[in-house]
Amino acid sequence: MSVKILYQGGSGEIVEKKSRFIATTEKIETEEEALSFIGRMKKQYWDARHNCFAFVAGERQNLQRCSDDGEPAGTAGRPMLDVLLREDIHNMAVVVTRYFGGTLLGTGGLVRAYQKAVQEGLKNSVVIERIQGRLLTIESDYNSIGKIQYLLAQNQITAIDTVYTDKVVTEVMVPAEKLAGLQQEITEGTSGTAGFQVGKTAEFALIDGKIKIF
Repeated sequence: MSVKILYQGGSGEIVEKKSRFIATTEKIETEEEALSFIGRMKKQYWDARHNCFAFVAGERQNLQRCSDDGEPAGTAGRPMLDVLLREDIHNMAVVVTRYFGGTLLGTGGLVRAYQKAVQEGLKNSVVIERIQGRLLTIESDYNSIGKIQYLLAQNQITAIDTVYTDKVVTEVMVPAEKLAGLQQEITEGTSGTAGFQVGKTAEFALIDGKIKIF
């Protein structure tokens, strides 16, 4: 099981017919956190005509809210929310601030602009895939480590740590559904010389090439 979440917020800006659309994203877990973030954005951009928002939270995205903040109904908040749902991102809020440029965009133009702004904000944010997994410690001799590293790479599994003494001990986080298959592959690939210790269950993610355990 894996879930996409916003790990680090960011911002992005687009211009459509001289109107500025500034998207700001933030990680949230509750409605209170989302409303606090939205309030801060409205204070920061107090002179803007619109501060539209959308947010989702919960394991099943069961908490969903959005607002057009004065734009024609259905042209801002819902299209913004649709981007979050389409990207299947959890625990995220986004505010799109609009400075009116003097030219009306029409309903279709507004929908496209607000969605494009959210996508621009996401480009400048860090979205990660949080995976349910098990900690696996692999013990091997030096003759087998090359094969083990090859099998880990084939399964797109990044090592947490590798210690070289009289033997080689490699720690990895393995997606739960891959655990049994990986152990079998390593056992066969090393002719049964590798040993295993299965550890705790935890959620983890790959961030900047490194494993983070939650």
